[in-house]
Amino acid sequence: MRTPSQRCILVTGATSGLGRALAHQLAKTGSRVLIHGRSAELAEQTRAEIAAATGSDRLDVVLADLAELRQVERLANDVQLRCDQLDVLVNNAGIGSGPPGGGREESPDGIELRFAVNYLAGYHLTHLLQPLLLASAPARVVNVASAGQHPIDFDDPMMTENYIGARAYAQSKLAQIMFTFDLAEQLRGHGVTVNALHPATYMNTAMVREAGVSPLGTIAEGVEATMRLVADPGLDEVTGEYFHGTRACRALEQAYDEQDRTRLRELSGKLVERARG
Repeated sequence: MRTPSQRCILVTGATSGLGRALAHQLAKTGSRVLIHGRSAELAEQTRAEIAAATGSDRLDVVLADLAELRQVERLANDVQLRCDQLDVLVNNAGIGSGPPGGGREESPDGIELRFAVNYLAGYHLTHLLQPLLLASAPARVVNVASAGQHPIDFDDPMMTENYIGARAYAQSKLAQIMFTFDLAEQLRGHGVTVNALHPATYMNTAMVREAGVSPLGTIAEGVEATMRLVADPGLDEVTGEYFHGTRACRALEQAYDEQDRTRLRELSGKLVERARG
């Protein structure tokens, strides 16, 4: 890989929690960091605070509400207009299971909200940025998933019946890992690695607090594990893996089922096409 000061890295969901702390750490290395957020005000505040703390003048703001696939497309276009190289894409943005007892929600595209934000946005963004990543090789895709995983019910993937927020979250995270394995195979030998990780357990983030869960792990632990996948030269050739922290680990069995991964690809393609009209 290029040296840290030569790298350009996009971090989605970079205005709070793990994403913000990761962007801060990357800025300290001298990398150019694209700070993604939904709110222009919050994203600019994040950029200014990281710049003041690190002295970095290589921070850019990119905006999109990832719940809406047309905004995902605008984000990809914005990145490509700003950058002639993208060394690392960190698909970190996500929403948790919601407050205890919370009901089912849909994205503006009519997709179950956690599936839309946690999985489908990253799926679509990565495919749109794939030409830039390939042109920038060696490059990396890092998908921030979770140890909380649940099999996808392809008879009701949008969970229109028997909705449970924690299950919706866990299903979306397994979908991320299934996508990781698929894309890694597709890009093997082309200089772009694709890996997923569970950064740390119940970090002290707004997502965890909203769910009414007492934090266990720390954001610092999550940053350490994620930075390893972003920048460790020892992982230059490692692709198609799922990590629990810094340890290679086995995901839920459905992630290794090629037939179900095909079903997920087909479903994802249909949902993207439907959203694009």
